[in-house]
Amino acid sequence: MKKLITFVFALALFTAANAQETKGAQIEFEQEVIDYGNVEYASNGEREFIIKNTGDAPLIITKTKGSCGCTVPTKPTEPILPGKSAVMKVKYDTKRANQPFSKSITVTSNAVNFPTKIVKIKGKVLANPNAKKVTLKKPVASVAK
Repeated sequence: MKKLITFVFALALFTAANAQETKGAQIEFEQEVIDYGNVEYASNGEREFIIKNTGDAPLIITKTKGSCGCTVPTKPTEPILPGKSAVMKVKYDTKRANQPFSKSITVTSNAVNFPTKIVKIKGKVLANPNAKKVTLKKPVASVAK
């Protein structure tokens, strides 16, 4: 019986300690990967990530950074209150013809569950319909004399 009481007491302490650790802002994304699919050359490359604060303190996004210059995220400017959501816009430069892409965005915040979180975008930009087609000329055969 003593062992059971000790076990229950230890479990209660463990639960209380974990509950204290989870206090604060917590970040959750509606989706962590946005698939653009096939997009037209030079089309609108802007998409939106929905960020939700599932914690009990305001969530502050301090920094967002794309993995290259072709991926530009725009972070929410105001704190996200507990239980509320906000939008992080991401713009991909679609003037990169006939190429698949997979890029990441690093989000830094005061979240206790993920102070740094990486989300991704992917897709394929179709060929530029206005690009000039290059035709190669056949090599001229040399004539031996």
